[in-house]
Amino acid sequence: MTLIIAEAGVNHNGSEALAISLIDAAYDSGADIVKFQTFKAKSLVTHEAKQANYQITNTQKTESQLSMLSRLELSYEAHLRLVSYCEKLGIQFLSTAFDSESLGFLVDDLQVQTLKIASGEITNAPFLLEHARTGCDLILSTGMSTLADIELALGVIAFGLTAATNVPPSKEAFQAAYASSEGQQALKTKVTLLHCTTEYPAPFDQINLRAIDTLASAFALPVGYSDHSKGIAIPIAAAARGALIIEKHFTLDKKLPGPDHKASLEPDELKDMVTAIRTVELAMGNGIKAPQASELKNLPIARKSIVTITDIKKGQLFSEHNIAIKRPGTGSSPIQYWQKLNTAAERDYSAGEVIND
Repeated sequence: MTLIIAEAGVNHNGSEALAISLIDAAYDSGADIVKFQTFKAKSLVTHEAKQANYQITNTQKTESQLSMLSRLELSYEAHLRLVSYCEKLGIQFLSTAFDSESLGFLVDDLQVQTLKIASGEITNAPFLLEHARTGCDLILSTGMSTLADIELALGVIAFGLTAATNVPPSKEAFQAAYASSEGQQALKTKVTLLHCTTEYPAPFDQINLRAIDTLASAFALPVGYSDHSKGIAIPIAAAARGALIIEKHFTLDKKLPGPDHKASLEPDELKDMVTAIRTVELAMGNGIKAPQASELKNLPIARKSIVTITDIKKGQLFSEHNIAIKRPGTGSSPIQYWQKLNTAAERDYSAGEVIND
């Protein structure tokens, strides 16, 4: 079953009340998980860090990332209440940490069992190592990455999962951990990769869904898809292609101020996406090509039999002039047509009669 993550992200605009409403919308949609982002803006960016082009376009405001992100923080106390509310509803809480303090808060205070690592952290080896050493299950987004980038990141994680804490980290140690059977087994147990295109919205011709297959083949790990495209067609297609996780941004209103609202789904769209993915799952089947139960009643109606097209007397030879292939499919199969030719009729037949012998 596809795990569906409704990505609230920072679409709460720093408001706990709006965050609660986003949880309600995620729950109502049928999503499995609602995900937020946990950070201290001053620990995440410098004063000089500039906005991405899409952030300027979507907010219609040019300012520093620090200024923008400071308005989008949720307090740790608010996080505690959000987790409690998720537990009350019965939807799983998930968050992405963007700094070490926030990571510690998620693990130690909120006691989350799964962590989502953003695409931008894939080269942040110290932070990857911190994630691995928590012992949590890890979901690693791979936007902007090459296979080499991903392998290096997995090496760090493999090292963190298997090496003693007194072993000094190094690139060589990461590579050795990745190459070891112990490291590979730890990765298979703990890590899921997400294919992703890090643009908001992501152009359809740059989605590259076939990369889902590439990641699965290259790393032999579970693979999902984090979507930033407009609409719901692409995540549905990803689910049909075998993505085990689908992550999709959503908002209560695309017109709200903020960097991510315009590239997010509104609640009705999110619900439609979840419904469509669940339909796709039903349609995938077991891969065995055989008549389905619903088809069996139509088999004698749609298929054909050998039938007489003239009256035939007992002992008369069947020929192309007195037998043909017509519906219904309740008699001898047409595959026996040539076998039937030039054989003697064992009884009298009327024209239009199905041959059953």
